[in-house]
Amino acid sequence: FFAALAVGIAFYKTKKPEKTVAVVGLAEKDFTSDLIVWSLTYNVNDMNMKDAYSKVKVQNAVVKDFLTKYGVTPSEMDFKAITTAPYYDYQWDNVASRSVQVFKGYNAVQTIRIESKDVTKIEKVVREISSLYDQNIQISSAEPEYYYTKLADLKIEMLAQASKDAKNRAETIAKNAGSKLGDLKSANMGVFQITEPNSSEDQYTWGGAFNTSSKLKRASINMKLIYTVK
Repeated sequence: FFAALAVGIAFYKTKKPEKTVAVVGLAEKDFTSDLIVWSLTYNVNDMNMKDAYSKVKVQNAVVKDFLTKYGVTPSEMDFKAITTAPYYDYQWDNVASRSVQVFKGYNAVQTIRIESKDVTKIEKVVREISSLYDQNIQISSAEPEYYYTKLADLKIEMLAQASKDAKNRAETIAKNAGSKLGDLKSANMGVFQITEPNSSEDQYTWGGAFNTSSKLKRASINMKLIYTVK
């Protein structure tokens, strides 16, 4: 028993701790969005619900003709179901000395979602959509959102670049310390995010930022690698 214990203690004393180096590699790439998503709404008020609905249907034809004129195809337009709801306003009742709810009719609302890979074409429509005001169509236009359909491929490419950058850093550290780089022990992907280039958006926020407001974007990613050192 004592002999076995002595061997165990000797082994413990002669075993040296493994030397490692931990590095973080970075990769950035600027790119242009290839998909635009844009929503617009308009509504009609009428004392009769069916009339409000019918008036929106008439406006739908006008809006569709307008979009078609600018090259928007039927497959790029998504006319959502028209929603109708009673509309109320509040007026002051001098007799009751309080605000009372007054029925003002029905509000029919149409929402259209446009999705296209022809970003330039839709941007032109966004700039011209206000001309429908001249036809008594009260358009409310949201800001376009920009996306990139090849994001998965881009992420893989950038992971390779960040890993290569990390390895180069590790090799430099090992060389300057008079050692050689050994095997890779672990690799962990850090934050992957998309921001607007040269903007004030937070860099490497928790969970990663995902900008959709800018057509021009910058993707960034980091990789943490741990190598053994000989």
